[in-house]
Amino acid sequence: MLTKIALLIMRVGTGMLLVLWGLVRLLKDGMGPNLANKYYGGVGADGTLQMAFATFEVAVGALAVLGLARRFTLPLSALILVGGALPIWRHFLDPFGMYLFADPAQANLLFFPSLTVAGASLALIGLRDHDTLALDRLLGKKGGF
Repeated sequence: MLTKIALLIMRVGTGMLLVLWGLVRLLKDGMGPNLANKYYGGVGADGTLQMAFATFEVAVGALAVLGLARRFTLPLSALILVGGALPIWRHFLDPFGMYLFADPAQANLLFFPSLTVAGASLALIGLRDHDTLALDRLLGKKGGF
């Protein structure tokens, strides 16, 4: 039973992270482009692209939270979460800014949990068959559509 509860918590947690970040991009003007410029070298900084991605992110996150279409939503979640973690790798290897940052103030310890979230999103894919508290499983659709 512990495995089922742990997978539920991981799925709800990673899904809600996508929902919340998507909502921040949708509701906080300029947040998406500012993040893209600051941490991702400006890739995807266009406002229209940010709005489309934010909407997609909220939808994928909501479906993941509910445990619907997991065959599709879990890999999409992992793509977003792992893809978002890769560009900030220096924060994982040097969370205190002691050797990988020109200015130690650029390091951000709050990025470190992104590594755990990325791992959880991959674990959810690998353990999908054990996630029996997902709505699609409860409705009788093993692992999604």
